[in-house]
Amino acid sequence: MALAICRRFPGSFCGTPPRPALIQHHVKKLPGQTCEDCVLTARTICTDPRTAATLKLLKPLGYRAFCSPFACSATQSVTYWNVGSSARQRGQEAPEHSSLCEPAKKAGNIPSASSSWRLLTTSSALPGSESSGVSASQVSTLKPGSPGSTGIVEDNVEVFDSFEDPRGFLQLRPEYQLHSYNRSETCQPLSVSEGELILHKITVYQDNLQPQVIADYLCKLSSLPAERHPAVLSSPSFASLCQLSVKNIQLFDVPDLIKILKAFVSLGIPCSHSVLDVYEIRFCRKVWEMSLDQLLLVADLWRHLGRKVPRFLKIFFSYLNLHWKDLSLSQLIHLIYIIGESRQVPQDLMQKLESLILKYIDSINLEEIGTICLGFFKSSSGLSEYVMRKLGDLACADMQHLSNYALVNILKMFRFTHVDHVNFMKQFGQIAPQRIPFLGVQGVMHLTLAFSALRILDEGLMNAVAASLPPRVAFCRSKDIAKILWSFGTLNYKPPNTEEFYSSLISEIHRKMPEFSRYPEHLLTCLLGLAFSEYFPLELINFALSPEFIRLAQERTKFELTKELYTLDGTVGVECLDYRGNRLTAHLQQEGSEILWNLARRDMCSKPEFQEALFLLENLLGGPQYVKHHMILPHTRSSDLEVQLDVNMKPLPFNEEAVPLEDKAKLRLKHVGVSLTDDLMTQLLKGKSRVHFQRETESKTEQQAEILAKAAIHLGSSPGSVAGRLGAREMAGPHPPACLQAPQVKLAIQLTNKNQYCYGSRDLLGLHNMKRRQLKRLGYRVVELFHWEWLPLLKRTRLEKLMFLHEKVFSSAL
Repeated sequence: MALAICRRFPGSFCGTPPRPALIQHHVKKLPGQTCEDCVLTARTICTDPRTAATLKLLKPLGYRAFCSPFACSATQSVTYWNVGSSARQRGQEAPEHSSLCEPAKKAGNIPSASSSWRLLTTSSALPGSESSGVSASQVSTLKPGSPGSTGIVEDNVEVFDSFEDPRGFLQLRPEYQLHSYNRSETCQPLSVSEGELILHKITVYQDNLQPQVIADYLCKLSSLPAERHPAVLSSPSFASLCQLSVKNIQLFDVPDLIKILKAFVSLGIPCSHSVLDVYEIRFCRKVWEMSLDQLLLVADLWRHLGRKVPRFLKIFFSYLNLHWKDLSLSQLIHLIYIIGESRQVPQDLMQKLESLILKYIDSINLEEIGTICLGFFKSSSGLSEYVMRKLGDLACADMQHLSNYALVNILKMFRFTHVDHVNFMKQFGQIAPQRIPFLGVQGVMHLTLAFSALRILDEGLMNAVAASLPPRVAFCRSKDIAKILWSFGTLNYKPPNTEEFYSSLISEIHRKMPEFSRYPEHLLTCLLGLAFSEYFPLELINFALSPEFIRLAQERTKFELTKELYTLDGTVGVECLDYRGNRLTAHLQQEGSEILWNLARRDMCSKPEFQEALFLLENLLGGPQYVKHHMILPHTRSSDLEVQLDVNMKPLPFNEEAVPLEDKAKLRLKHVGVSLTDDLMTQLLKGKSRVHFQRETESKTEQQAEILAKAAIHLGSSPGSVAGRLGAREMAGPHPPACLQAPQVKLAIQLTNKNQYCYGSRDLLGLHNMKRRQLKRLGYRVVELFHWEWLPLLKRTRLEKLMFLHEKVFSSAL
């Protein structure tokens, strides 16, 4: 049972969101304290109007409140409160920085606030809502009195227990007790005097202790009060007992080995202790003699010890490859949890487990869906689209009773598999604004990132995120700030409180610069997300492009950041004309340009719709010298089809790369001669009379007129305009002469695809919107070949496609 130390402060309160079902609280009290000093009664919680918006916990400086639910008894709901000292000192806030960006303003002092990142159902989150327990699909599987049967209610604290929270599912079925470890399941409590007697016996009789006695002594010592455990671990007698257990390890059977491992967990033995090396080897040799329940229990105990056991897991997974069909539902879910926490698994085994998920799909409850998604996500194992949609359907059926923790885990997996379950996202968007005040910033970051990765813009959700973050931005890690800014920038969305939102996050970046120095990729993500939204904090940009930071980024991160640096540098060059700070070296610029060009060229050249557009444009305009496929703005990561027109709106042959070398030599000679006149032609012909020459010329003119008329019909313009364009090509040739006039209009033709837009809309994403903004700054006219227009045309006639392209090119130029 956990010890709670709570104090009441004038004008503040400590409690939970409204939950009529939460009536009884069982808390161990210090002498002189009452229940009212520890927690508000359910009646007070339900009637206090302050709980309608947000719940605040007043904390003394240097302390944080930790709230973690443990197993409830079978007859009543029990809430445990644990208050601990935080290693992280808040200290004084850093001085405010001057405004470094436009239009962002200086952020004011940020008050301390908190929000829960825990298991919290909608019924408990919404004031006035009734607690309906669990869904019908859970009734048959929930243990009476468990957190799932009464609803799990958490305090409004910005703390996430990375060990206990993922284990919440173990309370939902009694079967989990067969293959999981529960700290409350210890041997009979042992008094201090009895413990000292055992330690004395070990010293006196150590040479005569039998294996069974050794195992019993370890179990009994683990039942001492927790405050005595450090003294036991440092005792010479305990060291002798460990040596005896190692000496007799061959004589222990599997139940004894498991009992000893449980004792090590209860005593809190360090995960690096040498005795554990011996036991790991022994368990590796016993894998094939153990049952599935025993194997899962041992893996769970290693997890409790915080020790990585890759050798044991490798053999365990080999065993499972032969016995995976024997896994029960509870064993399957627990195994997926262990796989996720260990971050290692053969993919062929995960495919087998996926088939078992489908086998048990109708019996899986809501919280177990979250456990499945988290396990697959952490192990970087994908689930098929079919399975993801089935899990999404189950969640949609009763989403209001799905915990925040499970919801975020499901969203993580949708992001990882890139499955767009529209109904799930729609329902989640409806309940998310009410839940966000009860989510910690890590949970807020994950749900925002999931929506942006799936290109789904839900304005209600984004507004709720933007409104909730400024008061508690101090709780954000560098990763949280980076992903949130990236998400808003990617979705190209500015909330109603744009100024407050961005200024608070930019100020927090300044305060967390030491952390950003440890994770350079996070700073670049922040700055790119801000650039998408037209925010340019120049001091931060100057630091990010400095030689020191670039060297830091190359040394400290496992990511290749050249592309990110190049994108930031190129953006600053176009949009921050007054910037005089650091820029990338020419070498890094060239390297970044080559990387992005190779990626873009491979991407576009593999698309038939792009090849068709390029080929038809070349035919329409007169040849490859009139169209250039390249990256006008290489840092924007996508290529363009550029066309240039003169003052008469006639195409210019500017693409020298498209002309072969031998043609260039001929063209140089062609532009150096004298003009061909009628008199000169008559003299050269010698034997032909002027009349014959005129007749031949007229005949050729009539043939050309017929060709022009046909071309006019195909292209939807007059014969005169076609003749003008053809005349311009005939005079210019495939290579522009030195005296050719500068282009009057430069067109940047964009062949779009659905991934450049928000899901189900025609709103460009941040990067692609930024590219078009910058092209316009450089004087280009952007011509969009929208995918919803161009792709259907690919099945039409060549004439229709030519007419479409002609209209796009020449209408855009006007």
